[in-house]
Amino acid sequence: MLATKTRINVSIPREARRALERLAKRDEMPEATKAAELLMRALEIEEDEVWDAIAGSRDRPGAKFFSHDRAWR
Repeated sequence: MLATKTRINVSIPREARRALERLAKRDEMPEATKAAELLMRALEIEEDEVWDAIAGSRDRPGAKFFSHDRAWR
């Protein structure tokens, strides 16, 4: 059976730990669950920044545009 989760050890500053404790308490969930949720959000933000950089590099005068239907054929 494959594990669906992997445990990692992370050292965080005291202020981040306090914030994590408060957020977990507010959302009524374990700190580890809240930390994993926040990490997933951060990864999504990083991914969005990469896609934005790619789109920005393609957005230039004279760029060709394709319809949505044509792009997904």
